[in-house]
Amino acid sequence: QDMNREVVKTDCASARIPELDFEIPAFSQKGVLTTIEGIIDRAVMGLEQDQPVRWATDKEVASKIDEFIGKLKQLKEVHSPFTFIIDDPSGNSFVENPYAPQKDEALVVTHYKRTPQQAAMLGIEGEELDEKPADSVEDLRNEVLQFNTNCPECNAPANTNMKLVQIPHFKEVIIMATNCDSCGHRTNEVKSGGAIEPQGTRITLRITDPSDMTRDILKSETCSVEIPELEFELGMGALGGKFTTLEGLLKDIKDLVERNPFTLGDSSTPSKKEKLQEFVGRLQEIIEGKTKAHFIMDDPAGNSYLQ
Repeated sequence: QDMNREVVKTDCASARIPELDFEIPAFSQKGVLTTIEGIIDRAVMGLEQDQPVRWATDKEVASKIDEFIGKLKQLKEVHSPFTFIIDDPSGNSFVENPYAPQKDEALVVTHYKRTPQQAAMLGIEGEELDEKPADSVEDLRNEVLQFNTNCPECNAPANTNMKLVQIPHFKEVIIMATNCDSCGHRTNEVKSGGAIEPQGTRITLRITDPSDMTRDILKSETCSVEIPELEFELGMGALGGKFTTLEGLLKDIKDLVERNPFTLGDSSTPSKKEKLQEFVGRLQEIIEGKTKAHFIMDDPAGNSYLQ
C-alpha cells in the first residue's frame, strides 16, 4: 500500500534508501509527480539501460549492477521494511499521507534551515539584512503603507497594503492585504508585530453556542490548530497568519480540505473521497452550531489570541 503513495519530487531533491546505500542525487532527474514504486521503477530502468554494453566491456561491474537491480526489484515486494528519504532544500517536495487529515505515524517531515551552499545551489542569494532606522512608531500606526507585488493567482502587478493594528487586550500585529484588479483575487495575512513571548500559549475553547463563531481570532503563522472531535490537526504553516473570526477560520480549513489536489481528479479513490466528504460535513455542522466541539490553538511563540 505504501508503494502507492503519491510523491512530488522536484529536480533539486535527492532521494535515498539507506538500507541499500542507494541515492538519486539532486539535479540528476527532472521533477516528477509519481508514486514511490514509480521512483524505484525509474531507477531500475536507468540502471538497466547500459547493461548490454557493460556485459560486453566489464563483466564484473555488470554483474554487480545486476545484483543491485535485483535488490531494487525486491524492494517493490516489500519483503522487509525500508526507509525512503526525500531531501529537498527548496522545500517543495512531498510524500502523500493516505490517512489525512489524521497524523501518519510512518511519515516524518522535518524542516531545516538551508546552508549557504544549498542556497547558492538553488540560485538564492543570501538575504542582506540592511535595516534602515524606522520612522517613529506613531507615524507607522496611523499610516497604511503600500508596496508593489505580483498577484499570487495570476501574477499581474498588484498592490499590497500594510498596517500596524493594536488588538485590544492583546498586542500589535501587522496586517497585510493584497487586492488584484485584474483577476479580483483578495488575500490577507497577519504577522505578529511583537516579540516572541517567553512562554508558549495553548488556547482551548469549548464551542457550545452559535455565537462562539463570531469571536475574533488571531492565528499567528507559528500556531497549529486541533479539533479533537474530528481527529483533525492543522500544522503550523498551513494557513499562514490570519486575523478573522472563528467561523472564518473554520471555513478556510474547510476550503483547504476540499481543494486538496490529491482528493480530486482520477488519482483519488472513492473511499478517500467519502471519508473527506464525511469530514467536511461534520466540520460544516460545527460551523452551523449543530455539533459541540473543542477548538484548540497551540502556539509555541505565544502570539495567538482568541477573543
